[in-house]
Amino acid sequence: QVQLVESGGGLVQAGGSQRLSCAFSGRTFSSYTMGWFRQAPGKEREFVAAINWNGDSTYIGNSVKGRFTISRHNAKNTVYLQMNSLKPEDTAVYYCAARRSGVHSSPSEYDYWGQGTQVTVSS
Repeated sequence: QVQLVESGGGLVQAGGSQRLSCAFSGRTFSSYTMGWFRQAPGKEREFVAAINWNGDSTYIGNSVKGRFTISRHNAKNTVYLQMNSLKPEDTAVYYCAARRSGVHSSPSEYDYWGQGTQVTVSS
């Protein structure tokens, strides 16, 4: 059974940076595409970024393109989300997710989810 644990959330000022981490366990990490999603109160879950098994293919959501990057370290079983130039509208719970096939932006295509970590951007 895959387990995902996010960390790195918190309060940050607008214009600042933050890095989220997601620790993967239970299966072979390098067999999985990893994704980041976010959900603000009253809104649907939104795609943020995804990365394929070896990191040579990434897909970034339009709302964060040019500000966020996704990376992974297979030896550490960890995927990262580097968030720069943060805006108040980036405030949300950020979720890590895993799937066996290639990168995808739909939450329904991911099989495993973490509990989420809150990111709050103050203006």
